Amino acid sequence: MFSPTEIGKAFLILFAVIDVVGSIPVILDVRQKAGKIYPARATLVSLGIMVSFLYLGETILRVVGIDVRSFAVAGSLVLFFLALEMTLGVKLFKEDLSTPGLKDGRADNKVYSIVPLAFPVIAGAGTITTILSLRAEFERPNILVAILLNIVVVVVVLLLTNRIERMLGRLGLIVIKKAFGIILLAISVKLFAGNITYLFPGINP
Repeated sequence: MFSPTEIGKAFLILFAVIDVVGSIPVILDVRQKAGKIYPARATLVSLGIMVSFLYLGETILRVVGIDVRSFAVAGSLVLFFLALEMTLGVKLFKEDLSTPGLKDGRADNKVYSIVPLAFPVIAGAGTITTILSLRAEFERPNILVAILLNIVVVVVVLLLTNRIERMLGRLGLIVIKKAFGIILLAISVKLFAGNITYLFPGINP
């Protein structure tokens, strides 16, 4: 049932999409606005979102009449443009990260730990799309393990954000982001080629 190879591949794909290391500047900005964030709350909400789409995503797709292969092709295009963002430094997706949680006129750090930290920074549209797309390639238990491993990484980064930023520096964060952008670009092409043939059997990749 469990395949180390599938777990490893799914982990790297999700790690590149979540890009928690590259999101450190956003995390620092959220912390500055809220004064404090709750790593446990943020990661538990993110985990709940990802696991829910892993197990209920196919049901949702069936309700709207879409099969996993078709969604995987669409998802590969989303990943492709996410990878372009990471490698070229352009902004193609506009997400509102400024949603204020107010409590007595002040930012509520508990709300900030969920929006925008848990969603869309950690478990955003790209992550959800990737999880559903991975169902066309890997077994569900292997994807679940990959999600759990990424959650561990997310917790560590949230707890050590300031230290990691000082250690890597701004240039280091940029290099890591671009490196994983290239990896994600290759993954998106492979995901597209591997699933488009099921929709159009006459096409040879």
